[in-house]
Amino acid sequence: MENPLAWQNREMERAEGFEDQRLCVVPRPLVAAALARPATRRLIVTDAGWFPRASGHGRHRPGGAEETIVIVCVAGSGWFSTGGVRTRVGSSTAIVIPGGAPHSYGASETDPWTIWWCHVTGSDVPDLLEAAEIDPARLTVSLRAVDRVTSMLDEIIASLERDQSPARLLATAGMAWRMLTQLAVDRRLPEQGEPLERAMRYLEERIEGTIRVPELAALVGVSPSHLSALFREATGGGVLAHHTALKMARARRLLDTTTLPIGEIGREVGMSDQFYFSRQFRKMHGVSPSAYRLQRKG
Repeated sequence: MENPLAWQNREMERAEGFEDQRLCVVPRPLVAAALARPATRRLIVTDAGWFPRASGHGRHRPGGAEETIVIVCVAGSGWFSTGGVRTRVGSSTAIVIPGGAPHSYGASETDPWTIWWCHVTGSDVPDLLEAAEIDPARLTVSLRAVDRVTSMLDEIIASLERDQSPARLLATAGMAWRMLTQLAVDRRLPEQGEPLERAMRYLEERIEGTIRVPELAALVGVSPSHLSALFREATGGGVLAHHTALKMARARRLLDTTTLPIGEIGREVGMSDQFYFSRQFRKMHGVSPSAYRLQRKG
C-alpha cells in the first residue's frame, strides 16, 4: 500500500491540474454569507469539478474536510481510505465522505479515474446523509443510473462557472438537493436482477392478481423471511402491503381518468368485493373511492 502522504506530495506536483478539467471554488466569504441567509443555510455547494483521467490525483486529510465530499467515478478506478481501511472504487460508484471524517483518496496508478465531484455544507446535510444510509462503514453508493447523477453535477458546475451570486448559489443548492436525494434512492432501490427487483417487477406485472409470499420468495430464490426483510428495508412495509399500494395506485389512476363504476375498478385491481375494495381504499386514503373521485386535483 502506498503511503497516503505520497499522494499529498504528488498532488502538489499536479498544480497545473488535468487536461480539459473543470473546477469551481466559491470564495469563502460568499460561502459564509450564503450560510447566513435562510434560503441557503440549509445546503450550499462550496466547490465542484470534473477531472478526466486524473493521473496522479489524490488527497490526504488527517483532520477531514470542513464540508461533505461527494465523488462520482464514471470511468477508470481509484481508492479511498478511512479508519485504516482501504477500499477500491470503480465506475458507476459514488463516494460520500462526511465533513470532519479523516480520509485519503486517489486515482489508480494503472487506470486513473475520471470523476465528477462537489463539496456541500449546511444544516440539512446530516439528514440527507442519513437518508442515503451513509455511515463510517458504508461510504459508497452503487449508482443505478450514473448519468442521472453526473448530469446534476454538470448543471452545478455550469451554473457556478457563470457566476456565484446569491441567486446562483440558491440554484445550485436545489441541484445538490436533487443529487443527494438521488443517492438515497439509488441506495434503497434494488439493482436490476436482484431478488428484490425481480419480486417488485413481478408484483407490478400482476397488480390484479393474488400473491402468496412463500411462492414469490421461491420464484426469486430467497426465503420468505428474507424477502419480507428486503421489502421492509426498501419500502417500510411487507410484500403484501407493497402489492396493495400498487393496487391502490392503479385504482387512483382509474378513478381520475375514467368513468368506470367503483365495483369495476375494484375488479381491475383484483378486489372483486366492492365493499372490501372500498374499505381498503378508505384505509389508505382516508376517504371512499367515490369521495376521492369528486375531489378537485391539480
